[in-house]
Amino acid sequence: MRQPDLARLGGALFLAGMLAGPMPAARAESVVRIGMTAADIPRTLGQPDQGFEGNRFTGNTMYEGLTLWDLSSADKPSVIIPGLATEWAPDAADKTKWVFKLRPGVKFHDGSDFDADAVVWNVEKVLKQDAPHFDPSQVGVTASRMPSLRSTKAIDKMTVELTTAAPDALLPINLANLFMASPAQWKKLEAAVPASVTDPKERAKQAWAAFAGSASGTGAWKMDKFVPRERLELVKNAGYWDAKRVPKVDRLVLLPMPEANARTAALLSGQVEWIENPAPDALPQIKQRGFVIQANEQPHVWPWQFSRIEGSPWNDIRVRKAANLCIDRDGMKDGLLGGLMVPATGTFEPGHPWRGNPKFAIKYDPDAARKLMQEAGFSADKKLKVKTQTSASGSGQMLPIPMNEFIQQSLAECFFDVELDVIEWNTLFTNWRKGAKDDSARGANATNVTYAAMDPFFAMIRFLDSKMAPPVSNNWGFINEPEYDKLAADVRVAFEPAARDKALAALHERSVDEAAFLWVAHDVGPRAMSPKIKGFVQPKSWFVDFSTMTLE
Repeated sequence: MRQPDLARLGGALFLAGMLAGPMPAARAESVVRIGMTAADIPRTLGQPDQGFEGNRFTGNTMYEGLTLWDLSSADKPSVIIPGLATEWAPDAADKTKWVFKLRPGVKFHDGSDFDADAVVWNVEKVLKQDAPHFDPSQVGVTASRMPSLRSTKAIDKMTVELTTAAPDALLPINLANLFMASPAQWKKLEAAVPASVTDPKERAKQAWAAFAGSASGTGAWKMDKFVPRERLELVKNAGYWDAKRVPKVDRLVLLPMPEANARTAALLSGQVEWIENPAPDALPQIKQRGFVIQANEQPHVWPWQFSRIEGSPWNDIRVRKAANLCIDRDGMKDGLLGGLMVPATGTFEPGHPWRGNPKFAIKYDPDAARKLMQEAGFSADKKLKVKTQTSASGSGQMLPIPMNEFIQQSLAECFFDVELDVIEWNTLFTNWRKGAKDDSARGANATNVTYAAMDPFFAMIRFLDSKMAPPVSNNWGFINEPEYDKLAADVRVAFEPAARDKALAALHERSVDEAAFLWVAHDVGPRAMSPKIKGFVQPKSWFVDFSTMTLE
């Protein structure tokens, strides 16, 4: 059709509309579509996989814990606040017992009540192996994040007591990772499993599979449509218990897009309104087109975690220090990542209360690195072979292949011969819990899994405490240093914040002086979004609150 014909047609349609009289206004549904870095939809049955990207998108949206992260500020570090519990305290006479008072009036998405029995049921789903609803598939991503929790019991309808293996001041923080799923919804789905399925474990497995497609939590977002490996659509929970956090957008659509260039193309073509981790070389074009780049330094670390088992090349502290001195982090930041990282000199940077005063200064000093390697017996003619397992994409992995290739080239200048073993992200994350001794390591003596550093357990204890070796938690390399164990124990019994900060600073100082990791970068959580999205807060956290945003 020619342009004049189109103009006449448009005018005729406008006139017809005017003659027909006013039509009742109908507000279009507001929809925000997000391109995730994950290659699949994180699990939706209550305890997500896919690392903390799973918690961000299918954990903290549909579900909640007894405690929550405060995600309201772009300037202040996120702290733990009341969630489904309004208050808590350890027993004065026995600090292995905690009493939590529950929030009244909270409903699951299926309309059933949240109460003390629901808390007991959710603890038992991952800790009590003879419980009818026990789900071994949820244990790995849960128990390793709260390894001291042993049991719970209802004191009354709105009060629970949780018991730990030993005094543990970190329990309230850990519990932000235990998401409350609806017992009533699960029981309804279990009852629908065919009677011919008589094995209790198989019945539970099928009920949880059904629950994943018909999820029910207490969160601000409810499941509406779920197509595995393709999309998850969430709608706002208009009856959410916190009126201030009822979402202002009607629908959230989550799409797996593991490749950075594909995510960027989807944003530029209008297929999505928001992408995680845009391709750095496309940032000028993204900004030129009017899209908004959100970034903020996060308590999130991009490292290599070393194997310390017998025979590992990383058992020599000179080698560990040399690797840390051989990386040009500023060059990676400005030349590879378009400024979207903060160079790491430890898990915490100067000014943080947990930093301490390390004597070993992590910086770019290749001459000092080569000197250390020569002292350890290596040279240009005798390079040290090391192997690192990494992923092609994933939660917080930023751009793992280009970043690891940068490190590979850098370390080659300091007498390292680096082999990269690139595997799928969720497999890498699963291997992380199995440890360097497991066949899944495939001979790797380092692993590149990023980690959140918002709380003491996640930041340090699960890696440095020898009791956290697999299968308990994430001491992948089987570090076994008595001084770490002592300092970690000091943290767990420090119930006063000042004492805890002092103990944590001592632990971090020791870890840097011992070059416990190859620290490379802190993530800034870059995301690019449509300028139509307003009211979004990019917190100093790995997590975000989707409830505050509006769509013009």
